Amino acid sequence: MIKFFLMVNKQGQTRLSRYYEHVEIKKRTMLEAEVIKNCLSRSKDQCSFIEYKDFKLVYRQYAALFVVAGIDHTENEMAVYELIHNFVEVLDKYFSRVIMFNLDRVHIILDEMVLNGCIVETNRNRILAPLLVLDRVAES
Repeated sequence: MIKFFLMVNKQGQTRLSRYYEHVEIKKRTMLEAEVIKNCLSRSKDQCSFIEYKDFKLVYRQYAALFVVAGIDHTENEMAVYELIHNFVEVLDKYFSRVIMFNLDRVHIILDEMVLNGCIVETNRNRILAPLLVLDRVAES
């Protein structure tokens, strides 16, 4: 099961966070800081899977952006690694410019892909279908 999903820049600022288990706000801040520190301190030659406390971190770096998923020990690391890549490809397909001004759309995309911590959809066309409907409604 996926416990949380983060998008973080190289300065260590969280740009997107989605939690699939209840975590208090104070603990979220500490958790994100530790996760970011662990991921940013690794070189590009090191593995993208990190054992951390009672879960694993799976991350990928895209330019100045890190996408990190916290998973339990029953989840397949490679499946989550590919989910992260698919998520970024869907973002690239949908957005033609900066995504930080459209975080509501990014959340919709993530929610189409992951439900209650489980991967439910990987097909790009199905993931983007609700957004394309919203865009058509907004245009008319």
